[in-house]
Amino acid sequence: MVNTLAMSVFERSHEIGMLRAIGLDRSAVKRMVRLESLIISLFGAVLGIGLGVFFGWAAGQLISGSLDSYAMVLPWARIGLFLALAALVGVLAALWPARRAARLNMLGSIKAE
Repeated sequence: MVNTLAMSVFERSHEIGMLRAIGLDRSAVKRMVRLESLIISLFGAVLGIGLGVFFGWAAGQLISGSLDSYAMVLPWARIGLFLALAALVGVLAALWPARRAARLNMLGSIKAE
């Protein structure tokens, strides 16, 4: 996650420089990178949980014919915990790239291609 965000900051240095030139301050740049990381991590967690529930349901349908007492139970508390942990990891993974993005030289970033 950190590597992906670091590459994103590196590849978008021109864009970040332009945003800073038109008035975006350092804290807003940090917030932008942190929110991007949060969205990516939560999207991955929701997609992973959704696919896991679907495959669990599909496997349950296959074996439910041979097991009379089969019932699918979703652990909502654990799912919520995993979503919260994904959000925390997303924010923590963005700390270094957000700091690097906020410290970019505005004019050097605009000039670089």
